[in-house]
Amino acid sequence: MDERGGSGRPQSDGAEGRQSSGTDGSVEPSHPVDTARPRHDEAEGPSPVPRDATPKTPKIPEVQGAQEGPGASETSETQETPEARETHETREARETRETPVRDRLTKAAPQDPPAERSHATHGPTGKATPPAKSRRGPGGGLLMGKPFGVPVYVAPSWFLVAALITWVFGGQLDRVLPELGGARYLVSLFFAVAFYASVLVHELAHTVAALRFKLPVRRIQLQFFGGVSEIEKESETPGREFVLAFVGPLLSLVLAGVFYAGMRAVEPGTVPGVLLAGLMISNLIVAAFNLLPGLPLDGGRMLRAVVWKITGKPMSGTIAAAWVGRALAVSVLIGLPLLNQSGALGGEAQDIGGMDTVTDALLAAILAAIIWTGAGNSLRVARLREHLPELRARTLTRRAVPVESDTPLSEALRRANDAGARALVVVDPDGDPMSVVREAAIVSVPEHRRPWVTVSGLAQDITEGMRVSAELAGEELLDTLRATPATEYLVVEDSGEIYGVLSAADVERAFVKAMARPS
Repeated sequence: MDERGGSGRPQSDGAEGRQSSGTDGSVEPSHPVDTARPRHDEAEGPSPVPRDATPKTPKIPEVQGAQEGPGASETSETQETPEARETHETREARETRETPVRDRLTKAAPQDPPAERSHATHGPTGKATPPAKSRRGPGGGLLMGKPFGVPVYVAPSWFLVAALITWVFGGQLDRVLPELGGARYLVSLFFAVAFYASVLVHELAHTVAALRFKLPVRRIQLQFFGGVSEIEKESETPGREFVLAFVGPLLSLVLAGVFYAGMRAVEPGTVPGVLLAGLMISNLIVAAFNLLPGLPLDGGRMLRAVVWKITGKPMSGTIAAAWVGRALAVSVLIGLPLLNQSGALGGEAQDIGGMDTVTDALLAAILAAIIWTGAGNSLRVARLREHLPELRARTLTRRAVPVESDTPLSEALRRANDAGARALVVVDPDGDPMSVVREAAIVSVPEHRRPWVTVSGLAQDITEGMRVSAELAGEELLDTLRATPATEYLVVEDSGEIYGVLSAADVERAFVKAMARPS
């Protein structure tokens, strides 16, 4: 083994700032592979690589490694038959299914992933729809099309609210147009579909603006009482943030004007007249509610942009808009039932909503909870974005020792401990990396069997996605890890030299610590 480690090539001297994470979640300094350097982390933590088989050695939290020790195939304490070794390697192959960097990395906030911005459009009752909670799978509902190249999905919850709108609006039609009979529910269903078509136009406005600003849009989803556009990047300037938020309500206002013009062109008291009137009023409600100046509404994002422009600090804008959003939530909880009971919303609003006192209170509670939660999520996401640059592959990488595939585990651990390293990289005879030895697999091997187990049986082959640049940081680092789920990654310099091994558990711990720090 080259005394300078790696693949036989000299290591970079830029390792002084590298860190590694100990079993207690603390972050400890580390260096590139260099056996000439003294071991530096003995005083602050346990042995860099596990020496025994007890679970007290470093564990990867919430990362599923080998649950059964390789000793399950053992036939003797002093030797291992070829059949036993084959059984052991087969088990290891099965246990190589790795989980991704854990859900908390992809769900930094319960409703808004780290690399994602969402614009919600709200339904006929003014209900604020939070950003999508999950992005599992390609959809999240039925794929309806790809306008502007952005997939549009209809969530299963949409069918529930469509049925609710059909039933409520059908009851109103029975009083306004009793001659329709049972056909009123077909008219009501058409209204529900037309309303959500206008919601889609609202979301497409956000989408087109985002694409014009070169911000990627993952998808649009129509869901319970509204829709959401999942925009993956943050606006670069407060001006763009303002425009991106304002275009949605603006299009809703334009649609309300179009429906009003159509209503004036048809005979009042007819099916077209009633439909156009309902669509005009519902789009006015959508626009007005979204313009309220509190997160997570579009008006809150506009307020955030204004404060950002004045102070020069995006975080200040987020804090101001989030607290206004929380005040708005309290106002909705108390004020909406009072307004309906007093008749301040007008008889027409009462007819359209069909709400009694219990329904008013329930709706107000739902709206208030969603707005309050959305405002809190916005604060968490902003804090995450503020601290994300602290996550750097170079500083989180563990020092690694290169070993050949037929090296016994005990010998590999001895070399690592002598070098003060905390990871093992399997290399070919030319010194090129082939695989990374999994920490969970090392822990599962009893100490008395380690002289008879080679490192190749505990390693995961390095795929292209598991080769990470030491220069990655922040969202780019997280996106890279999510793209190729694994527990360990090989970190390399731009020149191709081995820099070390990055553990997903170390990234997760650093992520949690960053989120816990105040802004």
